[in-house]
Amino acid sequence: MERLQKILAGAGVASRRKCEELILSGQVQVNGETVTTLGAKADPGTDVITVRGKRIQGERKLYLMLNKPKGVITSAKDPQGRKIVSDFLPGIKERVYPVGRLDYDTEGLLLLTNDGEFANLLTHPSHHVPKTYLATVKGVPHGSALEKLQKGIKLEDGMTAPAEVEYHDVDPDKKQATISITIYEGRNRQVRRMFDAISHPVVRLKRIKFGDLNLQQLQRGKYRHLTEQEIRDLLAAAAKTHKIQK
Repeated sequence: MERLQKILAGAGVASRRKCEELILSGQVQVNGETVTTLGAKADPGTDVITVRGKRIQGERKLYLMLNKPKGVITSAKDPQGRKIVSDFLPGIKERVYPVGRLDYDTEGLLLLTNDGEFANLLTHPSHHVPKTYLATVKGVPHGSALEKLQKGIKLEDGMTAPAEVEYHDVDPDKKQATISITIYEGRNRQVRRMFDAISHPVVRLKRIKFGDLNLQQLQRGKYRHLTEQEIRDLLAAAAKTHKIQK
């Protein structure tokens, strides 16, 4: 069951506020009964919902993967006028939102959906779906420094869970190293803060995997729809890690 104005907005009838006005003015019916209260709920899968006598069509569920470029905001709008992820979704009329976040300076694999249950399953703290990044950092961390990340490191908001860390590439000329790191949490700017804690700040960060899903040949700034099998695999990964934690 969902609030009626949310169902109407999701079906593309109008903005959420305009949909509230339609309800209050008596222009919306559920199973033949006029509804005029904003707290009313309905089931978009089974209830017949009409606006001015015309039945609304349920919103199709979308599951997208975007190769997010650096310098893009992971939100619906930006008061500063910077690019947002929806700018890279031509042809998508439905309102989709990110599953978790990638900060402004981070690029790579970002999932978007309009399925709230799917998003919650993948981001809930108890599910611990692994996410893998390539972090290019200043200097070349010693093995002992990486071991701290592997065991868990103390940040201002507490200890991190153990991470999987290994060298990916070393550039002695630039005095940089690229480290592959897999984390099982979703704290704000977590990977950057972890490397700051071992005195090797990140200069470039790219997410390359979410669960077993990877970017493959998806070009930067492009998106594609997930396959049904990929959706099932992600949900299975969330269920598996949740069961392990319990």
